[in-house]
Amino acid sequence: MKTNNQKALFASLIIAITCFAVPVFADDDAVYNNSLRAGLYSIFYHTSSDDLSGPFVPAGVGFKALNLETLYLGYVRTVIPHFEIELAAGYPPLSKVQGQGPATVGSVPYNGQVVSSARWISPTVLFEYSFLEPTAKLRPYIGVGVNYTTFYDRVNTAQGNAASGGPTKLSLTSSVGPAATVGLQYSVTSHWHLYASYSVSRVDTTIDADTAGFERTTRIHFGPQALVVSGGYSF
Repeated sequence: MKTNNQKALFASLIIAITCFAVPVFADDDAVYNNSLRAGLYSIFYHTSSDDLSGPFVPAGVGFKALNLETLYLGYVRTVIPHFEIELAAGYPPLSKVQGQGPATVGSVPYNGQVVSSARWISPTVLFEYSFLEPTAKLRPYIGVGVNYTTFYDRVNTAQGNAASGGPTKLSLTSSVGPAATVGLQYSVTSHWHLYASYSVSRVDTTIDADTAGFERTTRIHFGPQALVVSGGYSF
């Protein structure tokens, strides 16, 4: 399954790169084919997780990702009028995870405590349709695509280590899943634009936690939803 998902993502990227390389409009059409965007990503997680399983784990131990904000960066290529491809990414943020479940694990406070953190890289390729004419001031758009997320700098906090029974090494699998967006473009000039969009994607990972040879595992479904406010330059 993972191999098929990776093949789908690779195929999407190849299509995107191919489209980026093909000119669409003549210069005298006064519509520009390329756009660079930057702004603010506000990410809201709707986390669910399986109970942590392994040695010395009480029932009901789970996790919850905390909401965050980070820098949004995007490149958009108009393929034909009304159809665009967007490559969206954000500056890798520090994502914190709280314990969820019992008030304590042993004698260590757990529920609501920050037990781990990680950074992630999460590029998304979106195939978008824009309504109205390219010269319209306001243009709503919708899109679907594929998201890839990989994690690094995975760290258990002191509180997490205490709940685990000692220093713990974390491993998180990468994720490939669908993504969708709806947004609005406002054209200030033919070159400069403002954007607001709301996106959802599927990001799942399996966590392996190793504490002195004792292995515990769980599956987390992050359910991220993102509000993006940005500005862009078309050329």
